[in-house]
Amino acid sequence: MPRFASVVPLVSARAVGGPYTYLADGLEKGAVVSVRFGRMRRRGVVVGLEDEAPPDVEPVAVENVIGAVPVPLVDLGLWVADYYGSTPARALALVTPASPARRAGAKRRKRDEELPGEEAPAALSDTQALALERIAAAMEDGGGTLLLYGATGSGKTEVYLRACEQALERGKGAIVLVPEIALTPQALGRFRARFGDRVAVLHSALTEAERRDERERIASGSAPIVVGARSAVFAPVPRLGLICVDEEHDASYKQESDPRYDARTVAAKRAVLEGAVAVYGSATPRPESWARLERLELGGRLSGPLPPVKIVDLRREAGYPLSAPLLAELGRIADGGGKAILLLNRRGIAPALHCRACGLTLRCPDCDVSLTLHGDGRLHCHHCGRRESAPELCPACGAAEVARLGAGTERLEEALAEQVPELERFRLDADTVGHPGKLTDVLNRFGASERGVLLGTQMVAKGHHFEGVALAAVVDADTAMGLPDFRAEERTFQLVTQLAGRSGRDAPGRVLVQTYQPDARPIILAARHDVEEFLAGELERRHELGYPPFRHLVRIAVSGPGAAAPTRVLDQLRAELARAGAEADLLGPAPLLRLRGRHRAQLLAKTDAPRAVASHAAHLLAAAAPAMRRDDLTASVDVDPQGLL
Repeated sequence: MPRFASVVPLVSARAVGGPYTYLADGLEKGAVVSVRFGRMRRRGVVVGLEDEAPPDVEPVAVENVIGAVPVPLVDLGLWVADYYGSTPARALALVTPASPARRAGAKRRKRDEELPGEEAPAALSDTQALALERIAAAMEDGGGTLLLYGATGSGKTEVYLRACEQALERGKGAIVLVPEIALTPQALGRFRARFGDRVAVLHSALTEAERRDERERIASGSAPIVVGARSAVFAPVPRLGLICVDEEHDASYKQESDPRYDARTVAAKRAVLEGAVAVYGSATPRPESWARLERLELGGRLSGPLPPVKIVDLRREAGYPLSAPLLAELGRIADGGGKAILLLNRRGIAPALHCRACGLTLRCPDCDVSLTLHGDGRLHCHHCGRRESAPELCPACGAAEVARLGAGTERLEEALAEQVPELERFRLDADTVGHPGKLTDVLNRFGASERGVLLGTQMVAKGHHFEGVALAAVVDADTAMGLPDFRAEERTFQLVTQLAGRSGRDAPGRVLVQTYQPDARPIILAARHDVEEFLAGELERRHELGYPPFRHLVRIAVSGPGAAAPTRVLDQLRAELARAGAEADLLGPAPLLRLRGRHRAQLLAKTDAPRAVASHAAHLLAAAAPAMRRDDLTASVDVDPQGLL
């Protein structure tokens, strides 16, 4: 019997490595223990058992065992740390979240946050049946990764539901991932309508006590199906058989704090570790998934053809944000009834204030971005949270020539109230629905309205299905197209195509796309619903430039109080990586936008070996951590980043 246990104390400091050796005393891998670590008491996870202790180490016993984690989740956490250049402690904290103690006599609270589900169809389509047959075969054969591709309304959700039934019949559990909390109520309603209380929900808006209660239900086996956002990929499901990743193209699956994991990649790794099937579904798949995964094609919409798309050239229109063609379509709904969904991927009244006299654009003093005017009459920074009063006179030249540039969702709501007052308005953005309960209320009221407009940022384009939506419109399709990011065109195409799919599911529908660039490739192909041609061109371009899926990217960013130090650290890091023979093309370092008063720079690596590059960079940064702390510098390693700004 092994005499010693390797324990990773759950501390966040990058300089603290591990694991550390303690007496085994009957411990098993996956045990969550309380240990003395320095002068502190910490939670730790047993990651291995050893017959011998390292030289010059006198192990002591752990204080007590406080829980357990399934061994596959321990292995998954260690893989996340290695692949994403994080620390074992930070990664294991994902699979071992701290849970508050249950108070004596406390009862589980059940939050009512789901939308009504839909009845099961009498029969599957031929393509749905074939897809389900392939998923079931993969379950029997020990797992696999599959791409479920079909237009919006082609029946992907029903395939997920039937696949979960197949998993339950085999005594296995399932995880269903949605990209944002905004999609949880509708997904939860659909799955609870089919599986009742056997469905648990996990996402970051739950309280710690609610997450503890749901994790207990999951681990006990009483809730074998889990619906949730990206962190649900770490749910302690016993005998996992299936992971469904809905809207797999969505960048929200990427975590933007260390460990910077991508839930889609983690789902594939977990499926391998547990012999499960990972199914990735989308009407607009990522080029990475299109190129790498076996495709299960559902084809077109079950209820009929996709609606026609009309491109509105804003260069020829006087009205903004509501052009004459869009007002005419909204007038038809006001007269005859129905619903509309309007997408404008900017919050506030106006994204910037500009002085016509001297050319000044009001910017955040702590971030290199313009301040956004909101309905409260104040200027907001959407990065650091700074707020200040909007000036009537230019603070630089004193002229009364301060003008608003562009429009956001609040201005769109005002314009609708002014020009189409007959329509009931429902705004959906980060300013109105910070909690799932509020989100559910907005969606329920919109669903019940007879003449309603759901307007908001990109969350209105994601997976919602409402009866009677006769019009879907992109108010400004250019908001992301000009960003210096190789994924800018892909995201524009996905957003326009996804929103078009919200219209005409159960009745004739129309789609309008307002743009100043009507000849842009993603706009033209989205108007034709031509996913395959867009992906073919995108893959050709990326192959020439060495972007994913043909090579991986590793982004190393450093921030500090001054402009010179981050670049200096990255110059040294680049030299060390080159000296070690890193298998990568190193680009930079290059400066980034200043955020929250801190100057930033990044080093970008194009590589076929992201794990090795990230791991080497993480070790170098850990060695430099004491010196960087003295200089108030912070660093991050991001494998397969979803943004380069």
